[in-house]
Amino acid sequence: MQSTTTSAASAIFAANRAQGSVRFDVHLQDGVTRRRHLHESGSLRVRFPSPEADGLSAVFVNTAGGIAGGDRFDIEIATGEGSRLAVTTAAAEKIYRAEGPAAQLDIALKLAAGSHLAWLPQETILFDRARMSRRIDIDLADSASLLLCEIVVFGRAAMGERMRHGEFVDRWRMRRGGRLVFAETVRLDGDIGEKLAKAAIAKSGLAVGTALIAPGDEALVERIRELSESFGGEVGISAWNGFAMVRFCAQDAAKLRADMIAVLGRASDGELPRLWLN
Repeated sequence: MQSTTTSAASAIFAANRAQGSVRFDVHLQDGVTRRRHLHESGSLRVRFPSPEADGLSAVFVNTAGGIAGGDRFDIEIATGEGSRLAVTTAAAEKIYRAEGPAAQLDIALKLAAGSHLAWLPQETILFDRARMSRRIDIDLADSASLLLCEIVVFGRAAMGERMRHGEFVDRWRMRRGGRLVFAETVRLDGDIGEKLAKAAIAKSGLAVGTALIAPGDEALVERIRELSESFGGEVGISAWNGFAMVRFCAQDAAKLRADMIAVLGRASDGELPRLWLN
């Protein structure tokens, strides 16, 4: 009887989990980037507002209002030869407390020759006892360019909330011309609050961020280091394998966001989405 009850509860839980999927590609037509194929399902949607500069803009909207344990979201984007695409989200994404399986987010980005993608979602906010597993796979042609950033906030400091326990797994892989040039997996679980308090990890920081810039070289590193006196948090930058990476850590998410905006402005020749500047 116990087994039957447990199975029924698991089936009900699975049936009530949010799922969303978006797949689309863009291409260059008469010198202008246009959407080509689009597939949407579940609670994940993408909208294409008027371009703010050259290229096409896309904004993701999660109509579920947040992500809970057991939810699953899949995103696949392909940019055609010579096209330009900027992607953001309508708001910060909230990851709520999970009693069961972790939420799953899989992102696949494929960039053709001469294309450019700016992947600029707003913050991901992890509530206490949230569980999330994210995977980002990037496939760049040799002459493609990428500006990618992700910010993760551990709790809502303005509400007096901190993430003390939970699970956060973040797996990134990037290939250029089919060759693996970057691989990293971050895993924080258990007593996350205690781990973040350690000086070697976050020194009690509540927000961390990463910007990945390809191509990137030492000249770009020096341009970004010129901003060091204005940073409100800790910022480190390096370049190798033909790309640059900037790491951020701050006690306050607003300061980290300001640092990220400054770095993106220095690294990009285009404007940031208006949603980022509100």
